[in-house]
This record gives sequence, structure tokens and C-alpha cells, in this order.
Amino acid sequence: MGIVDRAEEAGFITTTLDKLLRWGRSRSMWPVNAGIACCSLEMMTTGAGRYDFDRFGIMFRSSPRQADVLIVPGPITKKMQPIVQRVYNQMAEPRWVIAMGSCAISGGAFADSYNVLPGCDTFLPVDVYIPGCPPRPEALIYGCLKLKEQIANTSFIGSAARNKALYVPPDLGEEWPDELLRQFGVLPADDSSEGGSRDVGEVRDEG
Repeated sequence: MGIVDRAEEAGFITTTLDKLLRWGRSRSMWPVNAGIACCSLEMMTTGAGRYDFDRFGIMFRSSPRQADVLIVPGPITKKMQPIVQRVYNQMAEPRWVIAMGSCAISGGAFADSYNVLPGCDTFLPVDVYIPGCPPRPEALIYGCLKLKEQIANTSFIGSAARNKALYVPPDLGEEWPDELLRQFGVLPADDSSEGGSRDVGEVRDEG
């Protein structure tokens, strides 16, 4: 950086790298295109022509590696939890999460169910909550605008006191434990091999 002699002339913009990054991130949010349940219909409507997410710089991406926002539109079952968590872990830092709808916030009508989690914040760091069953597209737009303000005020450069703590994903459990494979007949019931999980394709090839 040097001294700008003619800063009063047109064409000069003075700022810091931190503010420039926050300005760019807050105006180019790319949610991952992952519809989980019924609220995903409202999410798709928000991205359609009537509401037009693109006018805010919000563009859906089909790959989590190209996205930085995860919108959770609906209830998360215990069976879907590792899949949603894997999608989140594949997203690049910094990344943000929006809980869309009562089911994503607290389980909604399925809060007392045996297979639905009481909110996605039980395993994901949620930044914005959007209540409703389902929330209208205007509510999703408002929640994204609040997230835009949050991103613009979040610094990732400088002292650790000003930085947002990045989410460290926990170790995921076994996708195909031997008990589950024995239950569905992929492994024989009397198999006593040690060593966690085995690949299904490998087991079938051995048969």
C-alpha cells in the first residue's frame, strides 16, 4: 500500500481488505440446492420469477463445494442427519446455515416423534431462524437479508476476539456398521470379523 496523491479525483476507492471481503460475501450468497421436505417448495418459489432471488445476488448452486449457505427447509430425520451433515461438511469456509420453518427449528408437528430431530441446531450451527409452517417466500427473503447483514458485520481477519468461531465438524459414525449389514442379510449372522464397517460392494463381491 502506498500514498494516494489524487484521491479526490474520480476512480479512487479507499477501503480495507476486510471490508472488501465482507462486502463481496454479503452480496453474493450461494445457497446449496438441497430440498429436504415441504418447505423446499417455498424455497423454490423464492428462486422463481415472481420473487427472483437473483436480484439480491443469491444464486442456487447444485454442488455444496460451490455454495456457502445451507438452507434447511423441513424436518431432519435421524436417518437424514448424516447426509445433511455431509453436505454441510463439503461446503467451503466461511459458511452459514438458515433453519427454514418450524420443523427445522424445533421439530414442528413432529417434535414428539421417535425419528425426527428437535431442530437442525442439534448438529449444525444455525445463524438465522425463519419461523412458519411453511414460511412464505417473503419471510425467506427477509431471513436472507438479515443473514446478509450478519455476514457484512462478521470479520474473519484480525484478532481472534473479532473472528467468528469456525465450525469444526465432529467425526461421523460408521455409515455401514456390521450390525446393520447383518440385519439386512449382507453379512452372515455368524460373522465375527473385527474392524468397524465394511464396504457393501466389497462384501457383495466376496459373495
